Amino acid sequence: MANNTSETIGRNNLISSGTNIKGDIEAAGDIRVDGAITGTLKSSGKVVIGLQGCVDGVVICKNADISGKVKGSIMVEELTSLKSTSQLEADLCTRQLFIEVGAIFTGKCIMGQKPDEIQEEQS
Repeated sequence: MANNTSETIGRNNLISSGTNIKGDIEAAGDIRVDGAITGTLKSSGKVVIGLQGCVDGVVICKNADISGKVKGSIMVEELTSLKSTSQLEADLCTRQLFIEVGAIFTGKCIMGQKPDEIQEEQS
């Protein structure tokens, strides 16, 4: 396993359909979820929740592209894209938000600031 962070940046990670994970995941690169995660998913890159993907917990990332289900909270540094098949029951904090017709979003949304800027203001 590489100890050098620069070696892991740019690598893609995949949680395949049929895979269920309970716990926290931290990735230096992009990650795609087609399975199910219960816990915290943190990525310094892009998180893609596929059509069959499901996250019950917290998602923290730079960009998010969601086609599946998320329940909990999402903190995105830059752009969040909710595809027409997405189902969110979550509080969302993002700089920019794109929602396709058909997406279901139930929750609170804070836009225009990075999540870390909002946390600093609340402290």
